[in-house]
Amino acid sequence: MATTATMKSVRTGAKNEVEVVSAERPVPGPKDVVVRIRACGICGTDTFFVQAGGTPYNADGSVEPLLLGHEPAGEIAELGAEVTGLKVGDRVVVNPQGVPSGIIGCGGAHGGMSEYLLLEEAELGRTLAVFPDTVPFAVAALNEPMAVARHCVNRSGARPTDKVVVFGAGPIGLGVTIWLKLRGVGHVVVADVIPERLETALAVGADAVIHSGTEDVTARLTALHGEAANALGQPRAGTDIYIDAAGVAAVFNTTVDAAKWGAKLVMVAVQKPSEAIDLGGMLRSELTLVASQGYPTEIFEVTAELAEHQERFARLISHRVPFAEVARAFELALTPGAAEKVVVTYDDEA
Repeated sequence: MATTATMKSVRTGAKNEVEVVSAERPVPGPKDVVVRIRACGICGTDTFFVQAGGTPYNADGSVEPLLLGHEPAGEIAELGAEVTGLKVGDRVVVNPQGVPSGIIGCGGAHGGMSEYLLLEEAELGRTLAVFPDTVPFAVAALNEPMAVARHCVNRSGARPTDKVVVFGAGPIGLGVTIWLKLRGVGHVVVADVIPERLETALAVGADAVIHSGTEDVTARLTALHGEAANALGQPRAGTDIYIDAAGVAAVFNTTVDAAKWGAKLVMVAVQKPSEAIDLGGMLRSELTLVASQGYPTEIFEVTAELAEHQERFARLISHRVPFAEVARAFELALTPGAAEKVVVTYDDEA
């Protein structure tokens, strides 16, 4: 009797813990692809599920274990007879929202932090994209979060003449910074409270940085971007676009206090509920609030440029942790200030 091949996958365990479980290795149907995962990033969404002990979205309030990982990169191990445009060995990144069984690693039937990943009804350019073998798998695994960052920049409508500030120098905020500079935006400032993050922001192309914990943000922005006025004629910074990649009330209120007439605030971070947000203050500048969610079209729009500028994007990765130490990888990701971007790798080549 043939032995069923197995693989290891990572799922949520008890609150703040992960489990490595065994499962059957997937077999592709005629239209499917099986990807051997070589690297997978850990996202804030992953840590949210781990902290909750699973998915908290059941109607009855119950929590169930959840397969983790929606930032995978790997190579095609098997493909169905009806799949076209792809071959075994192709190095690929994945659209987590491009399969019929639910979002990969976010409540769907499959998780990207597995040794093998089944992509049902696989289609080049919709479900997955090929990247060159000159790009390390760990860097390719940034494709999904960098698509989030790209959509934010697209939503901002930033022009070369605009002056922009990005609040939050985590992976998304730094990705936004890179895309803004590649877009030709003339002056981009990054604000954060962690000095090491600000150093990284300068390394990836920010024109200036602000330590928002010790500096007067409005005064610094005025010095950097010139003086303008709000709708009441009160002096304000000349900043055109504010980007919230931090998700805290202080960013919103700082923007309201600093914004000139007609400025724009783009919210890409998940806002934590707060009664401290001064919505009424938006009237003083006729501030436009723009929300940015996911990547409606950008998931593979970024792939070629990620490869072209891979050295710059690689600076976003603070830790590459072997799959055998995945519990340590999540411990790093769950500990405030311990890591910036953690990528789980499956071999030395990643």
